Amino acid sequence: MSELRVEATRGELVESVHRVSVAVVDQGGRLVAASGDPSRVAYWRSSAKPFQAIPLIDDGAADAFGFGPDELALACASHSSEPVHRAVAAEMLRRIGAPESALACGPHPPISAAVAEQALRDGVTLTPLWSNCSGKHAGMLALARHHGWPWPGYQLEGHPLQDRLRAEVARWTGVRAGAIPTAVDGCTTVTFGLPLTAMAQAWARLGGSDEAAPSRIRQAMTARPDLVAGTGRLCTELMTALPGRVLAKIGAAGIYCAAVPPLGLGVALKVADGDSEVSGVALLAVLALVTNRIAPGAFDWSVVSGHAARPILNTRGDRVGSLRSAGLVRFHA
Repeated sequence: MSELRVEATRGELVESVHRVSVAVVDQGGRLVAASGDPSRVAYWRSSAKPFQAIPLIDDGAADAFGFGPDELALACASHSSEPVHRAVAAEMLRRIGAPESALACGPHPPISAAVAEQALRDGVTLTPLWSNCSGKHAGMLALARHHGWPWPGYQLEGHPLQDRLRAEVARWTGVRAGAIPTAVDGCTTVTFGLPLTAMAQAWARLGGSDEAAPSRIRQAMTARPDLVAGTGRLCTELMTALPGRVLAKIGAAGIYCAAVPPLGLGVALKVADGDSEVSGVALLAVLALVTNRIAPGAFDWSVVSGHAARPILNTRGDRVGSLRSAGLVRFHA
């Protein structure tokens, strides 16, 4: 059987191929479908953000600072630096009494090309608030303040805040905290190395848990998908088109994770070459293959078809090829 992959075409030829490893797992950890190496260990990157946000609720910080769906959604976000994203992040800082300088994340060009172009035209000096991770970092500062932990170094391995988050990741993935390799993420804080199967099980559990904290995270992501990513992006459009039926969160370096609550499933994938431009194409292929097999006709993926085969353009904006999925996943009895 041909493994799942994403092909980049140009004219009539397949110009390059992106290999994809996939794990589709149920809440009990049973492997339902796979491609490539489902046990591959990779860094969870930003697909871990909903789990890093759960302690905000469980430990009482969210209620102490009056964080509602907007703030919780942004804590889970890799946002596009649109005005609404920056405004919510600034409000989170205001509520905890933190200056923007307390954010350890550095600035970077906005994920949204339109926002980046506007900022360049306006001569904006980008600050940490513009980071796609500013909501996550504001949430970390809130949790640290709630516990009385120092802000300096909150992003670093060994800080009590990071110990708390690592324990939460262990709880959801079933991987012992001491066995989770860590590294520094692009936004300066800790990222966690995990098998794709463990990531997928965590997402399956997130989608089906009746605990208060994951329920509030689901509700926030569903109520404000525009804050989780941004205009025109797959995470936002998936959760807008299929509210409560799909939760999705991209991660850097070719990681994408999702939950399908009606089926009790979680999905985690890693594009082998780390190309995040193709990970959404791969995710939609996996979701369609799995749901059409398990629940034929129950999900209408045409509502996000614009993300299923992305155009490749030349410098004049002409379409010269496309990114498209090919191959299949293996189903397990």
